Amino acid sequence: MDLPRILAFAGSARTGSFNRMLIRAAAQAAEAEGAAVTLVEMKDYPMPLYDGDLEEAKGMPEKARAFKELLCGSDGFLIASPEYNSSIPPLLKNAIDWASRSESDDEAPLRAFAGKAAGLMAASPGRLGGLRGLVHLRSILGNIGVTVVPAQVAVGSAGEAFRNDGTLTNEYFAKEIRGIATQLVALARFLHGQGND
Repeated sequence: MDLPRILAFAGSARTGSFNRMLIRAAAQAAEAEGAAVTLVEMKDYPMPLYDGDLEEAKGMPEKARAFKELLCGSDGFLIASPEYNSSIPPLLKNAIDWASRSESDDEAPLRAFAGKAAGLMAASPGRLGGLRGLVHLRSILGNIGVTVVPAQVAVGSAGEAFRNDGTLTNEYFAKEIRGIATQLVALARFLHGQGND
């Protein structure tokens, strides 16, 4: 049986980002569940703000296309997103916007997203842990054809939630992340015909 292919990334490029720590823990949990996980850094895929005129004149930027192809080659996604003003950060929204674009009339709409699975999480210094941003992210992904697993985790007081090596100090959060990984891998297998008969 082929391993489900999971792309894991955080919606932050900041050095020391709590969400980058969180996504590393989630990627390890998904690997333990039997997935083939590719962990990427968004700072390696810089792209201009989406602009229809730019797209028409020059096509999709190289880094946007490279990120889109990673999405296309995956069965599901693990995403850790910071919360910016009760929503998701522009870095993440912009990457989704570029990747949602078709590059020819022959390309299926939303090829990078339709029929895929996703597991969501957030970390924030605030008490709500980025929960309000996850509401928006779940809605965006659902509207572009992604099935998001019911479980999600929002790690509050994130400054106290990680050890120096990036591991979680709270077993409750670690257990929740393992639960998301379990749900995601099972859903990815089901959506791509790898489930039990």
